Amino acid sequence: MTDLDEALRLSRILTREQKPLQRNDEYFEGEQPLRFLAPVLQQELGYRLSPIVLNLALFAVDVYDNRLDIDGFRVQSRGRTTVGPDGLFVTEYPETTADTDVWDVWQENEGPFISQQNHREGLALGRAYAMVGGGDSKDDAPVITIESPFDAIHEDDPRTHRVRHGLKRWTDPDKTRWMTYLRGDGSSITWRRRGSEWVEETNEATEANSQNLCALVPFPNDPRVLGRARPGKYDQRLGRSVFAPIISPLDALNKIASDMMVSAEFHALPRRWGTGLKEDDFIDETGKALDTYSMIAGRMWGTESKEAKFGQFPEAELTNFHNTMKLLMQTIAMELGLPSHYLLFQGDNPPSADAIRSSEAQLVKRAERKQQALSTRWEQVQRLVLMELGRDEDARPKMIETLWRDPSTPTIAQKADAIVKLVQAKDASGRSIVPIEQAREDLGYTPMQQSDMRDWDQNTMQDAQISAAMRELDDAAQGVG
Repeated sequence: MTDLDEALRLSRILTREQKPLQRNDEYFEGEQPLRFLAPVLQQELGYRLSPIVLNLALFAVDVYDNRLDIDGFRVQSRGRTTVGPDGLFVTEYPETTADTDVWDVWQENEGPFISQQNHREGLALGRAYAMVGGGDSKDDAPVITIESPFDAIHEDDPRTHRVRHGLKRWTDPDKTRWMTYLRGDGSSITWRRRGSEWVEETNEATEANSQNLCALVPFPNDPRVLGRARPGKYDQRLGRSVFAPIISPLDALNKIASDMMVSAEFHALPRRWGTGLKEDDFIDETGKALDTYSMIAGRMWGTESKEAKFGQFPEAELTNFHNTMKLLMQTIAMELGLPSHYLLFQGDNPPSADAIRSSEAQLVKRAERKQQALSTRWEQVQRLVLMELGRDEDARPKMIETLWRDPSTPTIAQKADAIVKLVQAKDASGRSIVPIEQAREDLGYTPMQQSDMRDWDQNTMQDAQISAAMRELDDAAQGVG
């Protein structure tokens, strides 16, 4: 098959995936239709039936996204092992600015913002994509973009499970259709279409890279190994939405909430009844018949009939809806691994700090698993960045590490106390178990803050050395020694 044939085949797969993606997007935006409702009842209620959407799908995405913050990247240079003067093996690591270069490109591309976009899209829709390309000129920084699964698709190699190839397509405002086919070796080719045929854009083609790494990096959420193509269903190999397990109970929850509002509409006021009344009794002082709402609301009724009797039905309570909604929300919290206090099941009193950490154990563990899965993908992005910078030597596998913020909820005092104790603890040679640089990183300081601290440490050390030297000079001038 030619490249165009492969691109068109991927385009058909992308079109097939639109329906499940659209379904996930509706739940994420809170625009899903109301389920578990008889069509006859919906027709009978008419305008009185306005669906109530409790958007716990958005809440589920936010809960996990809030624990997936990237603090930076670390690039390790290749070490060279030699034999020292004492006959022992010594590994030397040459100085490199790869860390700084990667961080500069990350900041240039608004890394904190695009990473949040990527994580939210992946959690909500099941996957997201990142692309890396060169700037407009050779002096520009590499460009990192986040792509929606509505516009991009990929396929893995069945043998290596690496990205075999991918596709991105889009349409300009003038209706020009574009399609970029990204090969597994890092090269790409672009076509455009305004008429009936696709025309290749030779100036948009790119060359293969040294690591044979596709420029389209997928970020699937919870993918399966074996995928099944089912009509109207998502491909399990491409990942699934984080709220996929709660769709049925979420539909039931919205149905109960809507039923509660309909019940409140009909039972907000006490329902009155009357017997022995004639049609003429429902005419106002102007001779106009009372409207339906006036009769339902039970405005003043009057009659001259001695046989007429009036009464009132007992007012309905809505607590049965409350209990059902609470049960469904507890089920949803269980499916998502959320602590009970996230959905206010424990009353108004906030839990203690220890209780919070204990109840969040499952959620934190799930967030850590997602960090591990996302790390390899972000590291592929940074490898592509280094190759765009011409630093192929630093772009090898397993040489880049993603630094994440702690997904748990420790108190600052407890965390600082634990780290200080590790710094103060010494081994047999008198060295700290944890160096001061690692301690600052563990405390959550950004690379820029750590760089400022190193400068301050150096200035403080120099000031102390200068002061000591000045004291020696003063002592020598005064004949002390």
